[in-house]
Amino acid sequence: MKPMDMDLQNRRGGGKTVLVVDDNPGIRQAVCRAFLSDGFAACSEADNGREALSLAEGLKPDVIILDLSMPVMNGLQAAPELRRISPKTPIILFTMYGAEVSQEDAASVGIDLVASKTESLSEIVKKAHRLMDDRNRQSQSGRASSPL
Repeated sequence: MKPMDMDLQNRRGGGKTVLVVDDNPGIRQAVCRAFLSDGFAACSEADNGREALSLAEGLKPDVIILDLSMPVMNGLQAAPELRRISPKTPIILFTMYGAEVSQEDAASVGIDLVASKTESLSEIVKKAHRLMDDRNRQSQSGRASSPL
């Protein structure tokens, strides 16, 4: 194995996939870079909620990063459908308008966490790992875990 391959395997995201849904291509690319640099195997991008639904069907991502305000289908509209498609996949609502959405309202449509776009991307990656770890523990033990 090459040293670069070993380095990627030692990162936490090894082999995982992320779906980034945002109507801003610059934000999608920045979020993808953050997850890929953490060792995620793949990052898929969608411009809106409807496009995300089509991608999620085939991808079965390990985590979904979802914007709130998008054309065609916004994050709150897309979340329940994404939850139906991928019931165990953590969904993070990543938005500038986080103060307008309570964690309770977000949870009622299937969103696991509301995060602000003012947070560092490395913090978003850490939160995604915590959510994925919690989901893994839940599925192994059959019990609910506490929110972040």
